[in-house]
Amino acid sequence: MPHTRIADLKDKRVVVVGLGLSGIAACRLLAGRGVCVVGADTKGADEVSPSAKALAVDGVELVLGDLAVARMSEADLIVISPGVASFRELDEAESRGVPIWGEVELAARAANEASDAEGRTRARLVAIGGTNGKSTVTSLVGAVLERAGFRTFVGGNLGEPLCAHANTAFDVLVVEVSSFQMERVDAFHPHVAVLLNVTPDHLDRYTTIDAYAHAKGNAFLLQTSTDLAVVPINDDTCMRQACRGGARVVTFGVGGDLEVTHEAVVDHAAGATYLRSECGLQGGHNALNVAAALAAIRPFHIDPAIVKDVLKIFRGLPHRMALVRELDGIRYFDDSKGTNVGASVTALRGLTEPKVVLIAGGRDKGGSYAPLAEALREKGRAIVLIGEASALLAAAVGAAVPVFCAATMADAVRLASEAATAGDAVLLSPACSSFDMFRDYKHRGDAFVDAVQQLRKRSP
Repeated sequence: MPHTRIADLKDKRVVVVGLGLSGIAACRLLAGRGVCVVGADTKGADEVSPSAKALAVDGVELVLGDLAVARMSEADLIVISPGVASFRELDEAESRGVPIWGEVELAARAANEASDAEGRTRARLVAIGGTNGKSTVTSLVGAVLERAGFRTFVGGNLGEPLCAHANTAFDVLVVEVSSFQMERVDAFHPHVAVLLNVTPDHLDRYTTIDAYAHAKGNAFLLQTSTDLAVVPINDDTCMRQACRGGARVVTFGVGGDLEVTHEAVVDHAAGATYLRSECGLQGGHNALNVAAALAAIRPFHIDPAIVKDVLKIFRGLPHRMALVRELDGIRYFDDSKGTNVGASVTALRGLTEPKVVLIAGGRDKGGSYAPLAEALREKGRAIVLIGEASALLAAAVGAAVPVFCAATMADAVRLASEAATAGDAVLLSPACSSFDMFRDYKHRGDAFVDAVQQLRKRSP
C-alpha cells in the first residue's frame, strides 16, 4: 500500500491496535480526517487510560479486552502501535491482504499530505535509531536545529508521538525510531537516517540479532543519493543496513568522517573542531553521540559557532547517566534507560570511578549477560539484583562479583550503599526492561532517585 493516501481512507474502516500514547494519537489523527476508526486493546475498560476512553468522544469505536471483536480481517487498514507484537488476528488479516502500517508510517504520510494540502514545503525527516544513545542524539540534533532557527519537531519513540503533531507546520521532523516502529514501514523516507549501533536487545521479540538489525535498517530502504545515511565507522552490521538504500554514507568515530579523538570531535568537511572538554556531555560514549549528531546536521549547514553554544549547555536527558547525589564519598548515578546489556556495559565502563556497585534486573529481554559479567570483573564492587531476571543475572555474573538481592528499589539502594566504599559509584543501569515492577524506565528511575535522596550520612 505504498501509494495510498490518508485522504483516500475517508469513510473507510481502520483498526488501530494498542491504545497507549502512539495509538491514541493515531486514532485522533485518523478520526480528524474523516476515517471510521476502531481503537482496540487487550486491556479491559477498567485498565486503559482515561485518554483512551475519551476517544469515544471523538467518534472512535472502542474494542477493549477481546481483539477478535475488532474484525481486523474486514478492515481497510490496520495501524499497529510499536509495543504490540504479532498475534493471531493480525496474522490472519495480513494473510487476507489487509495492509498494516506502524504509527510512525501513518504519521510521516500524514505530515507530508498536510504540507502538500497547504502548499508548503515538506518537512525534512531525520530518523535516529540504534540500540543505545538514540534519545540523547535525537534531543541534541533537535536542540541544535532549534537554536539555528528551524521549526523543529522532536519526538517519536522519545516523548510525543509524531501522529499528535502531523498537522503542524515544521521545517524538520527529528524522530527517534525503534526497531518496533520500523517493522511496518513502506513509504517512510528520511532525508537523514542514523543507525548508532546494534547490540543484542529485544531478543524476546526477535529470533536473532540479525532480524533485530534488519528491522532497524528498514529506515534506510527508500533513501536515494540525495539523502544521508549516518553509521559508525568500521561497524559492518550498521554499514550493511545503510547499504540497503541508496544514500550517501557518512561515518563517525575514531577515524570517521566525523572523527572522535581523545581531545575533540572533528568535522573535517566543515573545518570545525569541537573540544570534548567544552561539551556538557562527557564520557567516551557521549563523544560518539556528539559525532553522530554532528553528522546528522550536515545537510543543514549550521554555523559551527551555534553548534558550539549548544554543546556547551546540553546536559543530556533524565535517567541517562545522570548524577543524582554524592554522599560519604560515593556518587550515585541514574541510568534507568539502560534497558539492555550493551547499554549497561557502556555505562559501567564509562564511569571514572575505579569500582562500581551496580543495581540491575527487571524483565529479561533475551540474550546473553556474559558481556556484563566481563565488565563487572573489571569495574564491579558488587551487584544488587531486583525483579524477575534476578536468578538469570545471578547465575551469569555471580562468579564476577558478590551478589545481593532486593525486593524493592529502596532495599536495593540501601544494600548498594552498604556495599560501596568512598571513591566508588553506585549505578542503576538495569540491563532489563522495567515492566515487572514499574510502569516504565522513568518510574523506575524516579524510584531510584527518591531512595537515594532518603539515604542518610553514615555515622563516623
